[in-house]
Amino acid sequence: MNKKKPVLIAILSACQASFVIAGGILTNTNQSAHFIRMVARDASLQIDAAYTNPAGLVKLEDGFHFSFTNQSAFQTRTITSTFESFTGFGGDATKEFKGTASAPVIPSLQAAYKKGKWALSGNMAITGGGGKATFNDGLPSFESQLAVLPTVISMAVPTTQYSVDAYMRGLSFIYGAQMGGSYAINDMFSAYAGFRLNIVNNGYEGYLKNVKVNPQHPQVNPKGGMMLATEFFTAVGNPEFAAMVADREIDNKQTGWGVAPILGLNFNYKALNIGMKYEFKTSLNVESKTIDGKDGGLAQFKDGVNTPHDIPALFTVGASYQITPKLLASAGYHHFFDSDAKMANDKQKNAGSTNEYLLGVEYGINRLFLVSAGAQITRYGVNDAYQQDLSFVCSSYSIGLGGAVNVAKNVKINIGYFWTNYSDYTKDNIADYGRINALTGGTILAEGGKDVFSRTNKVFAAGVDFSF
Repeated sequence: MNKKKPVLIAILSACQASFVIAGGILTNTNQSAHFIRMVARDASLQIDAAYTNPAGLVKLEDGFHFSFTNQSAFQTRTITSTFESFTGFGGDATKEFKGTASAPVIPSLQAAYKKGKWALSGNMAITGGGGKATFNDGLPSFESQLAVLPTVISMAVPTTQYSVDAYMRGLSFIYGAQMGGSYAINDMFSAYAGFRLNIVNNGYEGYLKNVKVNPQHPQVNPKGGMMLATEFFTAVGNPEFAAMVADREIDNKQTGWGVAPILGLNFNYKALNIGMKYEFKTSLNVESKTIDGKDGGLAQFKDGVNTPHDIPALFTVGASYQITPKLLASAGYHHFFDSDAKMANDKQKNAGSTNEYLLGVEYGINRLFLVSAGAQITRYGVNDAYQQDLSFVCSSYSIGLGGAVNVAKNVKINIGYFWTNYSDYTKDNIADYGRINALTGGTILAEGGKDVFSRTNKVFAAGVDFSF
């Protein structure tokens, strides 16, 4: 038997929870109800510009300005996995593994103080992640390692079935605190310089328990029913196999922090406004902390181990045009430099870059009410090697709509709904499953397979702007 680390839990070493609502692989760009109801806000001259276009804040009236938003996001992640050996657990080669992720409270705060040519601003939000994903039946990368057991055992003793209790939950939050200042160079140009402190908090809980098989062995299993795989391998004198199928459990937290400089520029001429922003890469590592020694036997999850977790650099540009006193149109573009951000196991080499294209319109019905809508197209540059069942991305298009009510001279309420339609991503796993041969020393396990990744997402948001 090959003395490699247990394959049943080894696949967890590459897992990285990802629950981005709108934006790149690790970045949330939806920081206010303004975005949810209109989407294209990269040239905003309102208080939400504290995040989207901070150089444009010099166009605010003198005084203090605040905006508070809460978003509620609900997502599903489904992996439809096909692998011939799955037939030993339920009789079907195609199985569905569904994870749910919800974050009913995602708060954000924008603030600015404008005086003359200067504006000081800040932003506090969950700038990445924002929820938990729970897979109550584990993941295909868990089960595929076990599904081959009947075939392995059948080399000596006829075996047709296996079973396992599996569970996986991951969470990811990146808390961001941004500060900076804007200056009006002249009537048309203004600039911004600032920084964001990013604090990462990730967590993983999972287990594989009660692995069973049905070897038709007259002495070890005379009735031919299901028995613990550990007991079988121990009885036939193969303790190394027994160790590989023993119960495994992980309870791990990862934390870290880093700072990213931010630069911005705004151009305004009559009805036209153009905003640009560049967020530098946040270089950081996350440090592992294992709870009660539950590290699954993996070095990455042992106490004190550091793993790269950079947040990619981001460039945004947007333009808005006041077509009529009541009608505003806007467009935007986002580019995430994903391949330049270090990730666990050098995943960035397969990440490519992310591009987003945004459109939005806003119409003022009267002095009290306005309505708005927008759309966003997101295209990821990842390849098959990047996609994993706990951390995968799917290109998409999104629709946002909503409105605002001016309840007082300096108080506005914003509400919105944001819905995303994802394109399924199909990954051919023939090469991946073929590697199992090296762990068994045989060649019979070179079976093909595929995973189809799909997602759903909807976000509700409400917020209030006020100034004095």
